[in-house]
Amino acid sequence: MEDLFDNGIKTQAPLADRMRPDSLDAFWGQSHIVGEGKLLRRAIMTDSLQSSIFFGPPGTGKTTLAHIVAKTTGANIVKLNAVSSGVRELRAIVQKAEEELKLFHRPTYLLLDECHRWSKTQSDGLLPALESGVIRFIGSTTENPMIAMTGAIVSRCRLFQFYPLTADDIENAILTACRDTQKGFGNKNISIDDDAMDTFVALSNGDCRNALNALELAVLTTQQKDGVIHITKEVASESGQRKVIACDEQLFYDMISAFCKSLRGGDSDAALSWFARLITAGCDPRIIARRLIAHSSEDIGLANPQAMVQAVTAAQALELIGLPEARLSLTQAIIYLCESPKSNSVAGALDSAFSEAQGGVYEPVPIHLRDTSFYGARKLGHGKGYKYPHNYPAHWVEQQYMPTELVGHRYYYPSDQGQEAKIKENHDKRDELRKH
Repeated sequence: MEDLFDNGIKTQAPLADRMRPDSLDAFWGQSHIVGEGKLLRRAIMTDSLQSSIFFGPPGTGKTTLAHIVAKTTGANIVKLNAVSSGVRELRAIVQKAEEELKLFHRPTYLLLDECHRWSKTQSDGLLPALESGVIRFIGSTTENPMIAMTGAIVSRCRLFQFYPLTADDIENAILTACRDTQKGFGNKNISIDDDAMDTFVALSNGDCRNALNALELAVLTTQQKDGVIHITKEVASESGQRKVIACDEQLFYDMISAFCKSLRGGDSDAALSWFARLITAGCDPRIIARRLIAHSSEDIGLANPQAMVQAVTAAQALELIGLPEARLSLTQAIIYLCESPKSNSVAGALDSAFSEAQGGVYEPVPIHLRDTSFYGARKLGHGKGYKYPHNYPAHWVEQQYMPTELVGHRYYYPSDQGQEAKIKENHDKRDELRKH
């Protein structure tokens, strides 16, 4: 219940909080789930929404939509924050929800911010209430719930993914805030240059909260001239500071995946773009260096052995001089690896050899391949029949090297790419010699 001081608190709240839409018609973005005729919109309008999890980047409307659900439903509403709530508090909520359902046939919605922060104990405490329908759960999180949350909770909820707001959504939110006379700046005469609006949109990175915070700072710190608050591109840039990349665990792994696939696909521009985003988001550059080293063998290999040299050298440069200077070394290695001929024959050979080694039954090492370095080895027959390759033409001679149980098996198939083409040529010649 509101008291006499609530209005003062609301008026002093940040613009982003004051401008939260209170209806689906005023909600910005996420048309893929709340657009006309979409499932989530129908469920909210008919008060039939079951347990759900809203997940996506910050400032995309997850908490706002949960509040809209609370306003439109006839159910009992309880709000919690996973960071500050405990098991005892949850038990009291479940008990109260049971009473509401028995006495008044009213379901209870539990709105939980930062739901990925709940412990397994807290999650397990909610399961019986979810299964019985006593509690309808609506969680909001910036993390991927399938990774960050207890599987038992996720399996009982419908997942709705939120995406960064579009440029049109952000611009619409800014203009609405400038026109709203009750919650926004509608009582002020504000003029925003087109390039200033573009700057607000770009710096927000799809986060409506960032955009409105920047607008608020710009408006409150800009002096009026002739009764007009004029927001220029420079003012917008100062208010928004540099563009922020909000990088949760899932986005981090998605960007790493995109970076590696760009390396494999030989797209230097794309690889550099993901590299820059990862570093800007705070990624440890050693992770990038390790991926370059792995990629040089996994996807280039003997098609260009110098790729490994470039990758390792870049990693050493990173350790010696650090950032930002080592960005040059990493960039050089990224471009070199992207533009190199590609071969996955090394990775294929590795996988095949280890697969058989881990699942095979071993026979003794062939007698001619056994160790002869210790006293008495010759008496045991070790090395008998071994042919020393350097005594033969081309320093190669046909003899059994494979484990006896794997004779005839082959792991390495050289490609015809880059320098590996020469290796393939030599293999083909030896195959012909074996036939004769």
